[in-house]
Amino acid sequence: MKIVVIGGTGLIGSKVVALLAAHGHEAIAASPNSGVNTLTGEGVDAALAGADVVVDVSNSPSFADDAVMDFFTTSTNTLIAAERKAGVRHHVALSVVGTERMTDSGYMRAKVAQELLIRESGIPFSLVHATQFFEFVKSIADAATEGDTVRLAPVVIAPIAAEDVATAVARTAAGSPLGGVLEVSGPEEFRLTELIARGLAARGDARQVVEDPDARYFGAHLSDRELVPGPDAEVFATTFADWLDAQVAASR
Repeated sequence: MKIVVIGGTGLIGSKVVALLAAHGHEAIAASPNSGVNTLTGEGVDAALAGADVVVDVSNSPSFADDAVMDFFTTSTNTLIAAERKAGVRHHVALSVVGTERMTDSGYMRAKVAQELLIRESGIPFSLVHATQFFEFVKSIADAATEGDTVRLAPVVIAPIAAEDVATAVARTAAGSPLGGVLEVSGPEEFRLTELIARGLAARGDARQVVEDPDARYFGAHLSDRELVPGPDAEVFATTFADWLDAQVAASR
């Protein structure tokens, strides 16, 4: 199959392209760097010509409320219009576990809007909802840092390796449309504060992680289990310790 991966040069997209190509698919990495811009429409029709599946793992360069809403609605509408012209038979999008529960976050409201456009497009679709990636431990800490202190709500999280997310997305793209949501997570639950503290310690980062029940998570006020999936989620095997060990090995 010809599968076009929007955001195909990023963290998840590059892995998805490699996995699909390894299984014999014609996997095309599409991004502004390759002349495909879903905000302006540049190169989109040409990239999707002859495509069987479109995978959207792109992300907004800005998390400001208006900017992120504009990104996801404009880019999704652009893709849907091009998919109709090209006769695309399956639209796959990566989203976030708990999106619909965290609508006090502008980012999550934008993801909800994106998913609604996909559901109402008439194009067969699959939505992959992933928990937070191990790779974003530092980004989460940075967003919550005040001086040398990281303030986070001590909520439950079941983080996952980016490689496992890419595997789930690639498998979904190669399969039949789900017409709904697949949730994926890692095998362990942590308190968010514990996860970030362990990740920072492994990096030799001396910042202190402090529990603050009122701390926001990318704009969202969290209750205890909003970041964990339901009982039917696909659980991948990579543990946080395994991932940390792999990072150390790769840096040598």
